[in-house]
Amino acid sequence: MLKLRDGIIELYKKVATSVPNDVEEALKNAYSRETSPLAKGSMEIILSNISLARTTSRPICQDTGFPVFFIKVPKGISHQLVKETVIEATRIATKKVPLRPNAVDIVTGKNTGDNTGDHFPLIYMDETEDQSLSVDLMLKGGGCENLGQTYKLPAELRVEGYSVMESNLPNAERNNTITVLAERDFDGVRKCVLDAVFKAQGKGCPPYTIGVAIGGAKDQVAFLSKRQLMRRITDNNPDNQIAELEQKILSDINTLGIGAAGMGGETTAIGVKIGTGHRHPASYFVDVSFSCWANRRGRLIW
Repeated sequence: MLKLRDGIIELYKKVATSVPNDVEEALKNAYSRETSPLAKGSMEIILSNISLARTTSRPICQDTGFPVFFIKVPKGISHQLVKETVIEATRIATKKVPLRPNAVDIVTGKNTGDNTGDHFPLIYMDETEDQSLSVDLMLKGGGCENLGQTYKLPAELRVEGYSVMESNLPNAERNNTITVLAERDFDGVRKCVLDAVFKAQGKGCPPYTIGVAIGGAKDQVAFLSKRQLMRRITDNNPDNQIAELEQKILSDINTLGIGAAGMGGETTAIGVKIGTGHRHPASYFVDVSFSCWANRRGRLIW
């Protein structure tokens, strides 16, 4: 397992010091379309930081995040052994990359100093029929993690003033606090995502990538929404109805005017990705996960 350990250490370095090509291209495209001087200036700083981090091999952000692993293990390989290898690699990478120590004990408040602890890193493992072991890593920043929201539909959403949630409101109601009903349907899902983005108020370093999940249990949708952040910005959802919903929500988000770093402008999000799970007839949950512009993810095939 030494080669796997060393590969994971290098994966940590790659993910901490760069963003994937699809994310960088989406940010460059957003920059080229931007008309607001403040937002364009923010985007220019973002793109400069990406280039500098890559050329100097230094972390792209001082917060190197909460490590989240999605691992597919071939039959016959011990899951426990893989987990121990990931933890050992994490300790070494913390010193070598370096990564900021982020694992804090809930009871004592003490930082372990090596990014390991109870359920830290977060490791999800599945068995695969493939002969190769694949390791997907996401370094999830704390600021954008704090923006996540879970909704139980139907729900009443309190909205300040006019919004794209209810574009047919009469003029007299557009400057007041209104209550919007999110039903158990795709329009209800859209309203929940817009509500979460509006509540974020530009915190968590937009432009965002947003993961959404629809299902029937809280833990089910929390996992699925975060998993969506591993998808490429340019991919197409295999379900045409979900693909249309992704594009509709992305378009609506970018009319909110929050923009890069909350400075206003054309681009509040560069991608919306939706996952679904079967639900119980009595329950309908929507979970929204945010990634900051530095959507740090990568893959190792071993």
